Amino acid sequence: MTRIVAALGGNALLRRHETPEGAVRQAHLDTAADVVAALAHHDLVVTHGNGPQVGLLAVRAEASGQDQALDVLGAEAEGMIGYLLEREIRSRLPGRRVVTLLTQVEVDPDDPAFERPTKPIGQTYDRATAEALARAHGWALARDGRGWRRVVASPLPRRILELDAIELLLGAGHLVVCGGGGGIPVAVAEAGALVGVEAVVDKDRSAALLATGVRAEVLLLLTDVAAIYEDWPERRRPWRRATPRALREMALGGGSMGPKAEAAAEFVERSGGVAVIGALEDAAAMLAGEAGTRVER
Repeated sequence: MTRIVAALGGNALLRRHETPEGAVRQAHLDTAADVVAALAHHDLVVTHGNGPQVGLLAVRAEASGQDQALDVLGAEAEGMIGYLLEREIRSRLPGRRVVTLLTQVEVDPDDPAFERPTKPIGQTYDRATAEALARAHGWALARDGRGWRRVVASPLPRRILELDAIELLLGAGHLVVCGGGGGIPVAVAEAGALVGVEAVVDKDRSAALLATGVRAEVLLLLTDVAAIYEDWPERRRPWRRATPRALREMALGGGSMGPKAEAAAEFVERSGGVAVIGALEDAAAMLAGEAGTRVER
């Protein structure tokens, strides 16, 4: 039995150009749950993104005149997605013990990320709509393809507060869903008090920290692209094997693949395990060494 952390991308339930209709969400949810069920004979921790969901919750909160902090919205999204995943996983694995855990992640309030918001959340807008929303709500914006999206600070995770509980649950044979969206960002104030932080934690780096903390042997970073490609965006030459050093030398940038590459490199260097980056539907083949980009020493 292998100990695995499977990190589902933020498109597990909703992609950026889709509306949050029940049928659309259920289709993505079915795919994600089928993938998890196929891996469930291993010691398994599942984490997931929540960028589209946090963005939608933020828009709804603003429209209703509520002042909802991002840490609270992150907790709402983590609970919602965790419940949906747990429900569908249990339906596919009768008798399997599955538990969802709200997860707080400590960040440094002086992290440079707070000076340079880069994490896109929510849907893509045309420029005029995006600028109107930015004026109304004080958002920072960034170009995303042909449109514009809200961007927020994405600090690095320092510590997973519920790590001991996650390890206890794993040791008792539970499949654990946790760390959704990178976890709920908190900082430790004087005398150990916790305070929420206006940010979204980098989910890929959080998954690497989680995998290292639970002593996983494999980290699966599951997205909507089959591998890292040497000739992106033509996608003719997938890179099947890489070392952490070679991965960093590719200079993949700050898009969705850059953080995954850095997270994979960090996990391999810290733990000596194996990280694989690839498509959600290829998870079992990635574990078998037949798909994705495999990163190892």
